[in-house]
Amino acid sequence: MSRLWSRLGARTAAVALLSVGVAGGFYLGEDRETQQQGLTAQAGLEVDRVDIAYQRERQSTHQVAFAKQRAAEYQAKLRAEQAAKEAAERARKAEAAAAARKAERKAAEKAATQAAKPYDGPIPESCAEYSGNRKIGCAMMIDAGFGISEFPCLEKLWTKESGWNHKARNSSSGAYGIPQAYPGSKMGSAGADWQTNPATQIKWGLGYIKGRYKTPCGAWTYFQNNNTY
Repeated sequence: MSRLWSRLGARTAAVALLSVGVAGGFYLGEDRETQQQGLTAQAGLEVDRVDIAYQRERQSTHQVAFAKQRAAEYQAKLRAEQAAKEAAERARKAEAAAAARKAERKAAEKAATQAAKPYDGPIPESCAEYSGNRKIGCAMMIDAGFGISEFPCLEKLWTKESGWNHKARNSSSGAYGIPQAYPGSKMGSAGADWQTNPATQIKWGLGYIKGRYKTPCGAWTYFQNNNTY
């Protein structure tokens, strides 16, 4: 608005100057026409000068505004690029953390599997693969609710303890029978014939394992670490 008024003021001043020139011409006699032409030309030049100054100022203002806009756009672009980089870095870190957690879970699962399955050898298809007290023990173990995959652990455990001999006696400790109960008389809770009947001894031994170690493989794991169960 100020520039418009400047232009209007300049034009008004030029017109006023022209008018003054015209009025004065009446008193200058024969030079009136010459002076009138000079004043008119001067007024025209003044108007042109004001127009040129206005156009230059307007162009300069436009250039400044354009430069500011470009600078703002550039800064916005830089902020967007930085935000994208930060987002990508967060995503990379999150992906790395997820991969690390996955690796930890796998390691934990592997360790748990190894702990839960201390025996990784062949699994018998049935109890028919065994004979004698082992065959009896295999059948009774399955009847007690354990899977046949547990029998290799039980077979190893009681092989270490007694060789599956229902008359085995430890002369130093007094432990007796297939499960090497100490004292052997504890097996009387499973039957009065505990001294001579392998099935009675196996019944008691399976109950002891289930109550204390949950599974035969749990008992075998403990035995491996402590040489007793």
